[in-house]
Amino acid sequence: MAQDQRAVLELLYKVSREFASALDLRTVLTRVLFAALNNVGGERASIIVMDDNGRAVDSAIVYGNQLREGTTLQLRDTMERGLAGWVARKRQAVLVPDTSKDERWLRREDDALDRSGAKAAICAPLMAREKIVGVLTVVHPVPHFFDTEHLELMQAIADQAGIAVLNARLFSESQRQARVMTVLAEGAASLTMSVRMEDIFQAILAQVKQALQVEIAALALLDGEELVFRAATGPRSEGVIARRVKMGEGIAGLVAREARGVVIPAIVSETLLSGAEKIPGVFVRALACAPIHFQGRVIGVLEAFNPINRAFDPDSLLVLTGLGSLAGTAIQNGELFQRLDLARKRYRDLFDDSIDPIVITDLEGKILEANHQAERFSGHPVEDLKRFLIGQMHDINFDKTGMAFEKIGEATIHYESTLYSQQGTTYPVSVHVRKVTFDGQEALQWILRDIRERKELDALREDLSAMIYHDLRSPLGNILSSVEMLAASIPEAEQESAAPFLKIARHSIARIERLINSLLDINRLEQNQPITDRQALAVQTLLEDVLDMTRPALEGRNQRAEICVEAGLPELDVDADMIRRVLINLLENAAKYTPVEGRIVLGAQPASEEGFVQIYVQDNGPGIPEADRERIFDKFTRLKSKTGARGLGVGLAFCKLAVQAHGGKIWVEDAPDHGARFILTLPALTA
Repeated sequence: MAQDQRAVLELLYKVSREFASALDLRTVLTRVLFAALNNVGGERASIIVMDDNGRAVDSAIVYGNQLREGTTLQLRDTMERGLAGWVARKRQAVLVPDTSKDERWLRREDDALDRSGAKAAICAPLMAREKIVGVLTVVHPVPHFFDTEHLELMQAIADQAGIAVLNARLFSESQRQARVMTVLAEGAASLTMSVRMEDIFQAILAQVKQALQVEIAALALLDGEELVFRAATGPRSEGVIARRVKMGEGIAGLVAREARGVVIPAIVSETLLSGAEKIPGVFVRALACAPIHFQGRVIGVLEAFNPINRAFDPDSLLVLTGLGSLAGTAIQNGELFQRLDLARKRYRDLFDDSIDPIVITDLEGKILEANHQAERFSGHPVEDLKRFLIGQMHDINFDKTGMAFEKIGEATIHYESTLYSQQGTTYPVSVHVRKVTFDGQEALQWILRDIRERKELDALREDLSAMIYHDLRSPLGNILSSVEMLAASIPEAEQESAAPFLKIARHSIARIERLINSLLDINRLEQNQPITDRQALAVQTLLEDVLDMTRPALEGRNQRAEICVEAGLPELDVDADMIRRVLINLLENAAKYTPVEGRIVLGAQPASEEGFVQIYVQDNGPGIPEADRERIFDKFTRLKSKTGARGLGVGLAFCKLAVQAHGGKIWVEDAPDHGARFILTLPALTA
């Protein structure tokens, strides 16, 4: 007896050393199986390896002296419904003397009496660290061959094998993970080598072919509710490109819809495939497909056809899914670069084709880039301009920009200046400067708009204004004198019938006189001549005088005008005639744009600024668009009107110059109900 125990101990020592000397899972499984067959007996043995969740992840069978692999699917049935599953759940070894009489034995066709018939079997759990890591089974073709000694020996071998199988499984998993990480790292490095979409597609497919060792790889991207194959590589794969697959159709459509990859180890029928996945001249025997993800959404799929080694590796889906995630990022980056490149080209085209000189500088004014017009106007090649400062091209208005350009922001700053050329020629320009982003850094964009034509027109208008003033003022005085003489010579009996006509004549003469005086004042105020003829003027009196002078225009359109003055306002300190003309201009404009039988309000109230009074003229006309509220005060500017109202475009320019000459401000905003409200501030008389 002692001799038998010693033999058993020697056997277990030998077996333990054999198991411990290998880390490769396939080698360990083979040694365990042959150790069981050689020492316990039987015609075949099987082993199932389980993961930490109790799922069968690998297996092997020895039949006679031949090792059979790829049997995991077959042995999973045994785990679910057979003896191995019972042993795994109970975690205890079991001896089955006659398999035909034990319900735990999963009977197959080969177990029929006219074939292999009843057998004897021993099944033992492989335990390691108090966890089950597998199940070992030996089978003998003769019932009742095994006894309790065989069972004990089987359990002893299983005890020695448990830790070896666990270590080998963990080593195998770590190798697989390392291989997957290596493949993904290589893929990541490869996919970042180019930003061209065609290169990215080819790099992705090359990684798929290399990692999965397949004949053909293809890539499809979502276009609405369809997948469009954008690239493919491998024999005869070009026929796949541009084909479309609907969501949910074929393997690719299902993977895109479910957002989960799949491996089909054997294509039993081509009906599983969509029309796009059927490659002309190629028999598809196996296929793997994984989604291309970006930021949690599916943007396409990767497909791998026909593994060269006849079967996909167990980690193929993991590798393909990882490549799909990398591909999503690479594709999106490529598309983003493509859009940026197109935008850059469009900007460059617009930049170069602009009719205005455009210059880009850094925040200190050093020229970084210039377009063709800047080159033409300055007379310097672009490369020479890049050695200039912007101040060498034109006179900078530092009051607007700040001495260090600190006043320039995203809002555009405007001013007029002079552009200098290499030949000594100068050009009047309107400068528009703002802060932009150029090549990833903050910069300044200067647009130097040629305003020679505008300046020439301004000169013509000035000449016309001077002509109107000088050539019309004297005749107008004669007309006024003649009207007064005519009025004095009309018999008293006819004066009543002639009075309306005389009133119209006087009113028209007054309007022409105000226009002439406004043109004269514009010239004087533009030369910054001060206001010298100031006097105290009550606000109520001013508004009543203005309303009385414009009453004929209001009555002609049946318009109502109201005066609304807050009590306690101080007197104004102004040029009475000039401010009276300002308000008449505003009131006549309101009458032009207010509908027939409309309402106009002349109002006054304290200004927010101390020492000033705020006066406003409010109508219920169409209002003024926000985009035009600045430029309507420019000289000779007229807005298009649905009412057909026209003018010379000098009235509001005069108003602005007159108010600013008094130290006040003028602007326009929406009226509370509907229409426009022109507001101006004028200085109050100080004690």
